[in-house]
Amino acid sequence: MKKYLYFTVFSAGMTTLALEFSASRLLGGVFGTSNLVWASIIGLILIYLAAGYFLGGRWADRQPQFSVMFAILAWGAFLSGVTPLIARPVLRLAADAFDQLQVGLLLGSFTSVLILLSVPVTLLGTISPFAIRLAIQDPHQAGEISGRIYAVSALGSFIGTFLPVLVFIPQVGTTWTFVIFSVYLLLVAVVGHWLTSGWRRAAAYLWMPILLIVVAVFGARSPLKSSRGQIYETESAYNYIQVLEEDGYRILRLNEGQGQHSMWHPTELDFHGPWEQFLAAPFFNAAPHPRKAVKSMAIVGLAAGTVARQASAVYGPIPIDGFEIDPRIIAVGRQYFDMNEPNLNAIAADGRWGLAHSQRRYSIIAVDAYQPPYIPWHMTTREFFLIVFDQLTDDGVMVINVGRSPTDRRLVNGLAGTIRSVFPSIYVMDVPGSFNSIIYATKKPTRIENLYANLLELYRQPDVHPLLIQSLERVVVNLQPMPDSQTVYTDDWAPIEWITNELVLSYVLFGDMEALQEEGAQP
Repeated sequence: MKKYLYFTVFSAGMTTLALEFSASRLLGGVFGTSNLVWASIIGLILIYLAAGYFLGGRWADRQPQFSVMFAILAWGAFLSGVTPLIARPVLRLAADAFDQLQVGLLLGSFTSVLILLSVPVTLLGTISPFAIRLAIQDPHQAGEISGRIYAVSALGSFIGTFLPVLVFIPQVGTTWTFVIFSVYLLLVAVVGHWLTSGWRRAAAYLWMPILLIVVAVFGARSPLKSSRGQIYETESAYNYIQVLEEDGYRILRLNEGQGQHSMWHPTELDFHGPWEQFLAAPFFNAAPHPRKAVKSMAIVGLAAGTVARQASAVYGPIPIDGFEIDPRIIAVGRQYFDMNEPNLNAIAADGRWGLAHSQRRYSIIAVDAYQPPYIPWHMTTREFFLIVFDQLTDDGVMVINVGRSPTDRRLVNGLAGTIRSVFPSIYVMDVPGSFNSIIYATKKPTRIENLYANLLELYRQPDVHPLLIQSLERVVVNLQPMPDSQTVYTDDWAPIEWITNELVLSYVLFGDMEALQEEGAQP
């Protein structure tokens, strides 16, 4: 029986970590995957486990019986599987609240879902101290047995860290991941009852996995969100992915959905967002800068290919390498956003790693890996911009999309200071009607007068795509004073999350939420 006791501890540890990672995805589709969300999940689950360890130790001393432990395990497993099914309607309310930026309802929903996890996680936390109490027959072996049980539990937790993210969530979704691990643990409890108390006691718990499966079959059919115009949703190992359609325009939204990551229309190319502004990059070089000088392009943060489609229309079929860490987004882009340009090479890889290992040098490198309200910190450091610099042609230009608030430009200023430590010339514009700023950095020393001269030259050319003209005009109209920043972010120090958290919290607590909704940042 001792071997099965260790197996039970292993299974409980695995399921507990699986619940933690599944909970992050359950909440991530509505509230995002920021470090604030992760800190809340990890912190509260640790508190629930601590409560379970404390209660489990006292419970085991009072009722040191296998039947009690397996009953606790069964109820913990059952309530774990019920959690996403109960949370689903709450999360739909939260998704609507996020669309309308109703802060009170949003925070209430977030708190409610985390509280739902308290009972199952606490019950699962009782298993290890219970198992130690049952396993110890000789006090002289207490240390050895305790260490062995905690080691087995930790090994199970290790397995539970990877299985949900790499296997189950991408294949069957978050709800079924909860249910699968819960049913598995229920079966462990049922077999434990059969081995220690007989088949009658075991049969008394068989209704739990049956009910979970039946309810999940019907409850998991409805979409997680019911946003207006939604035509598709799915989950990947990295994101909750949503496609909306309205008036012929398709929009890609990820996770909490506060950013528009890509747009598509069968006949339109100008979406009045940040995407068009990447096209102006080469024309900071000395005039006249011919369009044919643009030989290739890299896009870090390809999403569903809006920038690639616009660049192909403006510059022709130049080679474009698009780095997108989520292969499911690439598939969605091809299916719903006509991302099938023959000159586009979509690469499923982290943008920094992919760019560093590319064999090509680029005329334009567009960094658009922004996930509202965060930009990946490892794409904001001097070391990253050195990689970009090395991958540009002699007349190459880097463009990066950055978020801000109406009153807080610290992130823009900090990035400007960091980029200036690598590139000789930089320029900043604010995208009108948004909370986005675009930073241009040229490999050669340049002057802003070059942009004006190139715009005048393009006016004289009859075959210029109008989108290119509009891009340059918006840069000219919306240029900002150069930030006087000496900040340099490095791989060792880049407090991007800290700055962004302060920006968001300050704006939520004191800002104009209607303005935030109307002018939301677009990655």
